[in-house]
Amino acid sequence: MQENKEISALLHLIDDPDEEVYNTVSDRLISLGKGIIPNLEHLWEHTSDETIQERIELMIHKLHYKDLTADFDNWKTGNCELLQGALLTARYHYPDIQTIQTLQEIEKIRRNIWLELNNYLTPLEQANVISSILYNYYKQIGVEIGYTQPEDFFINKTVETKKGNAISNGILYLVLCQLLDIPVRAINIPRQFILAYMDTSYDLLHPGAHNSEKIKFYIDPLNGQVYSHKDVENYFKRISVPPTTSYFRALSNKAVIQYLLEELSKCFDNDLNRYKMKELLLLAELLGE
Repeated sequence: MQENKEISALLHLIDDPDEEVYNTVSDRLISLGKGIIPNLEHLWEHTSDETIQERIELMIHKLHYKDLTADFDNWKTGNCELLQGALLTARYHYPDIQTIQTLQEIEKIRRNIWLELNNYLTPLEQANVISSILYNYYKQIGVEIGYTQPEDFFINKTVETKKGNAISNGILYLVLCQLLDIPVRAINIPRQFILAYMDTSYDLLHPGAHNSEKIKFYIDPLNGQVYSHKDVENYFKRISVPPTTSYFRALSNKAVIQYLLEELSKCFDNDLNRYKMKELLLLAELLGE
């Protein structure tokens, strides 16, 4: 941003020891928008004072967060495309993310799957093709959800490292299915992020049916393993939770990204990073409005 007298004065006041003065300066700089970031970065590079550097880093973070909040607000009122929502989430941690590589890699996987599909495959055969290419050919692996590894939640890192937890692997699987027009959706089973192959004609033939009856089978996004209705019934017995119909309702793209943000926030539940936890929960709340 072109530096004028006001901007120059504000930048010089960043080191003011009076917290009230600093907060006023910070709020004014942030109100100028992300165009001020190069000026802040230039100042950061030309100071050796760690306190000033920390203040600049926090301001830059707030500017990125403000921009990201606006983009999430636009996303939720638009078409809520799942891949875009996942990439917006990744931008929280990687504000300068270049998405082209992630998009190209996903397109390569999609094309390889598409080449193996045909109109004569059963739903189970379709799922087996997707899982075989994703987990066997591309060697995508699943890891347990751990709140000390935020990288495992981000779609760009999941694609780049070929490693993700159930949520990020699941989102990758869902994105591929949406691109291929295959009716696989995430469902809300307790303590699990699980996918379900939906019978799209069931509602027409059996109006008012239980949500679970619309599901042909379940897919574990950690490794592509298929589960039957009996497997899921046994799971509910094991955790002593009655399998109510709401647990089998397909989640919208917005609900999937909201869940991703909520789970990601748990990675920052410590004194140093609790502000990040609050910011992520605010984004999740924004999507729930």
